[in-house]
Amino acid sequence: MSKVPLTLRGAEKLRAELTELKTVARPKVIQAIAEARAHGDLKENAEYHAAREQQAFIEGRIKDIEGKLSHAQIIDVSTLNAGGKVVFGATVDVEDVATGDEHTYQIVGEDEADIKAGLISITSPIARSLIGKSEGDVASFETPGGVRELEILEVRYE
Repeated sequence: MSKVPLTLRGAEKLRAELTELKTVARPKVIQAIAEARAHGDLKENAEYHAAREQQAFIEGRIKDIEGKLSHAQIIDVSTLNAGGKVVFGATVDVEDVATGDEHTYQIVGEDEADIKAGLISITSPIARSLIGKSEGDVASFETPGGVRELEILEVRYE
């Protein structure tokens, strides 16, 4: 499996979630299963079945996070010096050419993406059109409503 890019902040968030799952959620669900078992007949015990379902979800999420971290190529954005070009991890201020609206995006890995927070996936059409461009360049990409153009105002590595 190939390496998946992940920012340092994204890796830290995944590690924190993994620690939370292993040290808090897992013991809590094990305790819930033990309490439900103490109630008797397991066939008709909804608490037991719900706790087992929750346990399966937690174990699956732990495995998922461990897999992502083991295949991650962690990139510290603050150490990048790409000569003003848009690269993975860069924060980009853009202006929509048609509307004049300004937006700030950081290009991150798929697992970190959150458009409301301005974090866009490296695989998104916006990010793909911005990669390799510099301040003053115009990036265009297809949307369901037609072609959009974004002028790059500033590129930062923070």
